[in-house]
Amino acid sequence: MSSHDHPVPGHLSPNPPRPSSPGHHASHAGQDGTTIDWGVLGPHLERGAEVQTPLYEQAAAWLRELLGPDFPDAPDFPDAPDIPGAPDGGSAPVRRILDVGSGPGVVSCLLALAFPDAEVCAVDASEALLDRARARAERLGLADRIHTHCAEVPHGLDPLGGADLIWSSKALHHVGDQRGAVAALAGHLRPGGLLAVCEGGLAPRFLPRDIGIGRPGLQARLDAAAEDWFADMRAALPDATDALEDWPAFLANAGLRTPCTRSFLLDLPAPLGEDARHYIQANLSRATEEYGDQLDPEDVTTLTRLTDPHDPAGITRRPDVFLLSAQTVHTARALEP
Repeated sequence: MSSHDHPVPGHLSPNPPRPSSPGHHASHAGQDGTTIDWGVLGPHLERGAEVQTPLYEQAAAWLRELLGPDFPDAPDFPDAPDIPGAPDGGSAPVRRILDVGSGPGVVSCLLALAFPDAEVCAVDASEALLDRARARAERLGLADRIHTHCAEVPHGLDPLGGADLIWSSKALHHVGDQRGAVAALAGHLRPGGLLAVCEGGLAPRFLPRDIGIGRPGLQARLDAAAEDWFADMRAALPDATDALEDWPAFLANAGLRTPCTRSFLLDLPAPLGEDARHYIQANLSRATEEYGDQLDPEDVTTLTRLTDPHDPAGITRRPDVFLLSAQTVHTARALEP
């Protein structure tokens, strides 16, 4: 499941971090004017998506329920919750899926597994990330069903055609006009098709309040700095609007019906595995680069120690590191003819 997010620990996403709009090219200037090379960043994005796979497997199972009918050949994701009956809506087979803001394609592959009769088109503005998506599909034996399309969001989507399911995770908040972006995606739904937008949730937690170094409450201060960073990022986007971020309202304004919202939990207790530790370490390093100047010197010193692989108090060595987060998915359907 797809997408890109900014490099802040309070906003981990399946393919983070992405500090500027998906409508830019693979190597471009970030908010601080530096050039971002998505080929170099790709392995980190892929690791992040893999770490959060249990959460997105739950979301995929929910989408199967919403779209109906049963998918007997789809995998039984072990972490998927029991889900009550789906709302009234179409039950035509899912034949085509768009993953808009796909990044390296980890979730594109999950969607292909969840909907075994569907072709999946991974859509991203970075050819370097789409290269990773194609390589991943090949490794998993899905190359015949997963295709890629390099496009900006939302203006490069016209050639894509229609789809029965469109998924976009943590990509649309990098578009200035979020309402317009939702409407653009909705315009590609086939009758009865489902649009699923993953935006919002709860800021992740990965350390106790008092970690034994520096001033207690570091994570809360990082969250506050992240919110300021995010507001500045949004304000700098082309065509940025001040609209209330009401994703169900955006879906309704796009002419979609039967809205549903659900949040999914990622709960990886301490002691955390190596991949997840390195993922958090990298996010903290990038957060320090992006908005370390908003923190006091003591907090910067603490972050330096947390990201040092040789420091016993660092993320890669601590026994108390965990990862707890929630992501919210908003869905609605196109009208039947």
